[in-house]
Amino acid sequence: MLIIAERINATRKRLAEAFARRDAAFLQDEARRQADAGADYLDVNAALSPDAEPGLMAWAVDVVRAATDKPLSVDSASPAAARAGLERLPKGTAFLNSISGEEARLAAMLPLAAEFETRLVALAMDDSGMPASTADRWRALESIFAATDKAGIPRDRIFVDPLVRPVATNPEHVPQALQMIREIRAQGGGAGTVVGLSNISFGLPVRRHLNRTFLAQAAGAGLAAAILDPLEPDLVTTVLAAACLSGEDAYCMNYITAQRAGRL
Repeated sequence: MLIIAERINATRKRLAEAFARRDAAFLQDEARRQADAGADYLDVNAALSPDAEPGLMAWAVDVVRAATDKPLSVDSASPAAARAGLERLPKGTAFLNSISGEEARLAAMLPLAAEFETRLVALAMDDSGMPASTADRWRALESIFAATDKAGIPRDRIFVDPLVRPVATNPEHVPQALQMIREIRAQGGGAGTVVGLSNISFGLPVRRHLNRTFLAQAAGAGLAAAILDPLEPDLVTTVLAAACLSGEDAYCMNYITAQRAGRL
């Protein structure tokens, strides 16, 4: 499972302050700590304000790349900001977060994924709004897959986000998300799945227990990637243990290496 580290995000208070004062050292410390904790990709979201976002994205990408050689996930709903980040990265190395089945968003963002040969987060929603069922998610995905196939984007570069929602608002959100992960693995033509992990626990106390348990459940269902905080206790360990138990970690070597590095 790929770990996409979520902490460099201007919607978080301390990061917003760092972006506002262009504090490169603060961003670089966040980048190094997440990389050292086991992240495969570092997500960069510079959405401090619409007018400033493209320039901040370009600055943040340069700053983070100077601190670590981990590949980046360019996270923006703005085509201009996404382009500003992707232009500063080697072609074929980045994630683009994200497209959806919404016509305007798909038309604006999909050409960037094709041009820069990115991996791609695809939100399973369309212009009808937040999906209420797996059928709604598949309706949106059919439009997305038709567009990505036409653009020549291989399915194995697409990671579908089934849109995990807080369990506190409806306990059905968990079985729906897990079912969608299973179905995409079986019927998605090679596409993977990704979740924004912390969404599941929003509004509840001691959220780490819910995050860790849902991560294990999703791994068992075939989850391919997760956007998470690698500094949250036991999350990376859960990913490593799940890979051992599912057979994805040959001879458990990644698990053993992590133990030797003091990361378990």
